[in-house]
Amino acid sequence: MAAPANTPGGVLVAVDGGNSKTDAAVLGDGGELLATVRGDGFRPQVDGLDTALDALSAVIDAALRRAGALPGDVAHLAAYMANVDLPGEEERLEKLLLGRGAAASVAVGNDTFALLRSAVTAGWGVAVVCGAGINCAGVGPDGRTARFPSLGPHTGDWGGGASLGRSALWHGIRGEDGRGPGTALTAAVAAHFGVRRAIDVGLGIHLGELDEGRLTGLAPVLFDVAEAGDAVAGEVVARLADEVALLGSVALRRLGLLDEPADVVLGGGVLAARRPLLMEAVAARYAEVAPHARLLVPEDPPLLGAALLALDHVTAPTAAHDTLRAAFRRR
Repeated sequence: MAAPANTPGGVLVAVDGGNSKTDAAVLGDGGELLATVRGDGFRPQVDGLDTALDALSAVIDAALRRAGALPGDVAHLAAYMANVDLPGEEERLEKLLLGRGAAASVAVGNDTFALLRSAVTAGWGVAVVCGAGINCAGVGPDGRTARFPSLGPHTGDWGGGASLGRSALWHGIRGEDGRGPGTALTAAVAAHFGVRRAIDVGLGIHLGELDEGRLTGLAPVLFDVAEAGDAVAGEVVARLADEVALLGSVALRRLGLLDEPADVVLGGGVLAARRPLLMEAVAARYAEVAPHARLLVPEDPPLLGAALLALDHVTAPTAAHDTLRAAFRRR
């Protein structure tokens, strides 16, 4: 085990919590990376808040053990989480973590802010996350923020792997029964689930024989079909490109950055896969609606962004940030 760095007041802990996994890092305020750990996802809406907090605490404790540190050594916890979408939810989670004694101070934010910080050195810009769902947040040079509820269709959202999967199934079934145009999605959806017809997937979900969450796995299938030239699948990809550009450009406008150079960071599993048809369409849309935007798809993980935000909290020098970035790239 590595010995804890000589961090005044203790070590720092950073967390990037997603639907499927939670990553934690322990670091010193000089940017020394002491340990990283991966655990289960943070799903309070599905598992319940207490269970989700227990899982989060377990990941943090495992990271501290690996770093040779104790829970009482944590000077600051920076937790950037999916499924924490509203300022009130962030404040509540901060209070709960403080109440559990997770750290002397705690900052909680949506994971989109960690994605943004992982790629921008100036600390401001806009990030669009497209993973299981879709989200967008931005920070201006003056510290103002722009964000969206991103709670699903009932708050005006569309996009991400779940939406793509539902669209693939919807079009596949309608192409099969004649309500929609013929599409290769019909056969592709059935083959993906190992059934004879696309409708069998829908019936399986209705009867409880198939977990609706598995539809997210259709996202790569949709891209494969679209890139093979299927017009119906191509329209879904085009709609996603429109949404990614719309979210980012609206955030830029709210921050007064639409008419000047600004970074737009694109992340999450769907965008990080860099599917050519999607990324070319996204670039074309931004060229139209936000021509000064600089599109970035970071190689570094969002956990780095959460760790950089922890260093920001303790006003660590630039050298500490450089040390941390170099440590992540050596992993």
